[in-house]
Amino acid sequence: MSEFALELTDITVTFRSREDKSQRYTAVANTTLRIRAGEFVSVVGPTGCGKSTLLNIGAGLLEASSGEVRVFGEPLQGINRRAGYMFQTEALMPWRSAIDNVMVGLQYRGVPDAEARVQAQAWLERVGLGGFGDRYPHQLSGGMRKRTALAQVLALDPDIILMDEPFSALDIQTRQLMENEVLDLWAAKKKAVLFITHDLDEAIAMSDRVVVLSAGPGTRPIGEFDIDLTRPRDVSEVRAHPRFVALHTQIWAVMREEVLKGYAQQLKKAA
Repeated sequence: MSEFALELTDITVTFRSREDKSQRYTAVANTTLRIRAGEFVSVVGPTGCGKSTLLNIGAGLLEASSGEVRVFGEPLQGINRRAGYMFQTEALMPWRSAIDNVMVGLQYRGVPDAEARVQAQAWLERVGLGGFGDRYPHQLSGGMRKRTALAQVLALDPDIILMDEPFSALDIQTRQLMENEVLDLWAAKKKAVLFITHDLDEAIAMSDRVVVLSAGPGTRPIGEFDIDLTRPRDVSEVRAHPRFVALHTQIWAVMREEVLKGYAQQLKKAA
């Protein structure tokens, strides 16, 4: 078996322009990204640089224009059945209670309802929502909805977890609580994680490795950093560690110009 849970090799993604179908836009160019089994990898880069595009390629939700995707050494064909995807936006069904939302993936897999309910309740308890299974999404806080979504993904016991800026909409205190919960749950089973974020502090605090992407178009990796902070970590406390500060300085030195390029591009689009 391959040492890599997920391999994106020489990936290029080109889209047709919405305004002019004869024009093409290369979002990602000749990008290679590999995540080992049990490794927590974060990808950072300017807004709109193609981070989510790479995640969608790894999930099998988007087909690359060229390049290859492998999952534990096997070519990916269609949806990545060994991955669980936690979206940036709300993905809970508003007409289903918390426990019914967590159950839904298990039901689609053919798990009997009674067994699925037992597993869903166990996962709600693991994310601190044992007494809230009967609540509907509108009755839960933002942090509680994120915990429910996390339980929904983990209940399927995926070998790879794909997370697309899952905590960006939360306040800082709730975000740090969720980050620590994710790290605790990850430490228990050591799944491969590909975590997309625009927050460099978050990336360093949580990851084994941080990959920096350039500004688009033609996004590509321009830096890769091993995060040699000891585990277990508290995401709040680790920020005061001298090594954290040194890593932040090194990575930001690579990111800064690309962030400014990305910001300039956003202003140009808005003009």
